[in-house]
Amino acid sequence: MPPSRRSSPARRVRPIPALVLAAVLAAVVVGAWLQFGERQALDTVHTAGRAERDRVDVVATVQRVDAAAREMVLRVQVAPRGALAEADGVSPADDLTLQTSTATRGDLTFKAHQRISSMDVPVALAGGSIADYPFDSYETSVEFGAVSGGEKVPVRVLFTNNDVSFSAAVDASTADGVALLDIGLARSNSVLFFAVFMMIAMWALAVSVLIGGWYLVTRRKGLTWPALGWMAATLFALAAFRNTAPGTPPIGCLLDYLAFLWAEMIVAFCLITVVVAGIRAEPPADAPTAPGS
Repeated sequence: MPPSRRSSPARRVRPIPALVLAAVLAAVVVGAWLQFGERQALDTVHTAGRAERDRVDVVATVQRVDAAAREMVLRVQVAPRGALAEADGVSPADDLTLQTSTATRGDLTFKAHQRISSMDVPVALAGGSIADYPFDSYETSVEFGAVSGGEKVPVRVLFTNNDVSFSAAVDASTADGVALLDIGLARSNSVLFFAVFMMIAMWALAVSVLIGGWYLVTRRKGLTWPALGWMAATLFALAAFRNTAPGTPPIGCLLDYLAFLWAEMIVAFCLITVVVAGIRAEPPADAPTAPGS
């Protein structure tokens, strides 16, 4: 009877490294796909108004969104075209006024024959609250109309978003030569993904400390200093980890009530409980022997 062939250790199939490599590649592909989608959204240009010969072009770009101040900053670049312009749109032929909506702080005025510079325009946000972070969303309406030499002229608006922390949904339209933009802002997918990961990680750390504390207490391990150091380090590490949340949300947002505050309470309770139980489980110190005995 021929001897049975046993597979040598070198020939054994080890699927774990292959699975780990496949998981890493899948994560990289998904991450690249998500980043590509967000990059495409940032490159999207929303247009309101028609490209008439004599018009005023307005390029409005979102520079940043301050959710705490409920404010969005638009960088506005104005360029008159056709008979309204001089030097290929560098300066207006007549006094030019760019009329905006009530959400902004006022109209923009440009003197005739003077170079036009870009301006940062703050826009008030409505709806939503930063207390809902990371699921908060906001909305606003922006209007642009133009008056040149005392007469109303057509406007074409090109709107883009340059704030990677927020995604913008824009409904562009035109009415009576005025460009209308209804803008909805929400946290970008990357911010939402990281914030959800933070909440999961906080709960995972808290549960890990809870399991470790339960083991120390039930097994009467006494004062185990490496474990106590790990628990204390986790208590302070959670606070530092929470402060890395993108957008620096204030204390009291949904992130805190769903994960951070509970995780801190669990870790602190476990640390105190393990110390008290460890002191009670420690053996009593030996009584000192009398000299000469």
